[in-house]
Amino acid sequence: MEVGSVTMSSSSYPPILRFVSKLAPFAASLVLLLILNAPTSTEAFDSLDPNGNITIKWDVMQWTPDGYVAVVTMFNFQQYRHIQAPGWTLGWTWAKKEVIWSMVGAQTTEQGDCSKFKGNIPHCCKRDPTVVDLLPGTPYNMQIANCCKAGVISSFNQDPASAASSFQVSVGLAGTTNKTVKLPKNFTLKAPGPGYTCGLAKIVKPTKFVTQDGRRTTQALMTWNVTCTYSQFLAQKTPTCCVSLSSFYNDTIVNCPTCSCGCQNNNTQPGSCVEGDSPYLASAINGPGKYSYQPLVQCTSHMCPIRVHWHVKLNYKDYWRVKITITNFNYRMNYTQWNLVVQHPNFDNLTQLFSFNYKSITPYGAAINDTAMLWGIKFYNDLLMEAGPYGNVQSELLFRKDANTFTFDKGWAYPRRIYFNGDNCVMPPPDAYPWLPNASPLSKRPFSLRVRVFWMVLMGLLLFV
Repeated sequence: MEVGSVTMSSSSYPPILRFVSKLAPFAASLVLLLILNAPTSTEAFDSLDPNGNITIKWDVMQWTPDGYVAVVTMFNFQQYRHIQAPGWTLGWTWAKKEVIWSMVGAQTTEQGDCSKFKGNIPHCCKRDPTVVDLLPGTPYNMQIANCCKAGVISSFNQDPASAASSFQVSVGLAGTTNKTVKLPKNFTLKAPGPGYTCGLAKIVKPTKFVTQDGRRTTQALMTWNVTCTYSQFLAQKTPTCCVSLSSFYNDTIVNCPTCSCGCQNNNTQPGSCVEGDSPYLASAINGPGKYSYQPLVQCTSHMCPIRVHWHVKLNYKDYWRVKITITNFNYRMNYTQWNLVVQHPNFDNLTQLFSFNYKSITPYGAAINDTAMLWGIKFYNDLLMEAGPYGNVQSELLFRKDANTFTFDKGWAYPRRIYFNGDNCVMPPPDAYPWLPNASPLSKRPFSLRVRVFWMVLMGLLLFV
């Protein structure tokens, strides 16, 4: 090491420099390791559901002369985010030159080029197949358990029995032993649009199966898992819902922020919305995008397909009451198995709920109970119909007051966050919340009146003098 014209050996370094010089290679390796293992920008972390994911499990059930037969199951381990119509689409890339001989409970969207095969023609010869679920009503000889639901998968909390989807696939031109099988790569999951990022397939302990009588256990010949996580930023560029507020103690209705989900701009995007009383409403609904689930929203200042309204309705001695209304402004979408996640500190004292199901979510541990999942009652209001006079569902919540925390002051009575179908809704700014009467600027009027009276009396005395 040279300092000016003086050359120093490493043994002559000060102790601190000798320590740093020894640590430098290790630190460089550590930094490189962190960079290589850092999460990509497509990954996301949901603080209300930190362990939520969709796990895709491949269970090889038997070997065939040129490959294997596997049962593929998608488990939705997300507490409140489900896969709605038009359902999931699963894709991957084969590691070698595998083909799909047959499928049960699902199908590929394209067969691909199978011209080199004579006699038996595979179900799919594409190197990167795309698989979709079969529709309800599929013949029984084409079904397996947990299939044929048009790709709709419930969230784990809402309906655990319907939180999985399965299909069987017979793979050829593949390995026929645990050592020769190559795992598929580049998994993609659309549910129904983008939003999920899937990791690498990893071999795990073979899945065990117990017979119905519980007297025998079998296991898969080989099992691998793929984990997919959700990011709202990947799913859509703009939000899909917003929140409005009101209360009994203030006439002000705080609407959704303007342009929460987009702006009306008929110059650059003609037909981006339609008025509810437009004579062309029917033709617009059945126009381009009808079968692609492209939203057609009612023209509003917020332009959101969904609005959630929180109204502080009544105040009792020991209780207070809230009304929640969910309104659908999308003319092309019926929301089946919808759900709402609300964060508010008084959910620890929820006493009664009318016409909605309720389950507590405790993302921060059992000590804090401030997050609730709400959803409709089956065959009653679990279907949120498309925009129109019947396009809303509503319920009321009764809370018990906690003398240590309860107040109507400074917006305490309003929710901290609201999710609809797993997507974060746009909230109004806190300074726009309805104020209590004694906290409003009107409370300053008596003081200003006294000041005016004082100056008028003073001016009268001066004129008299």
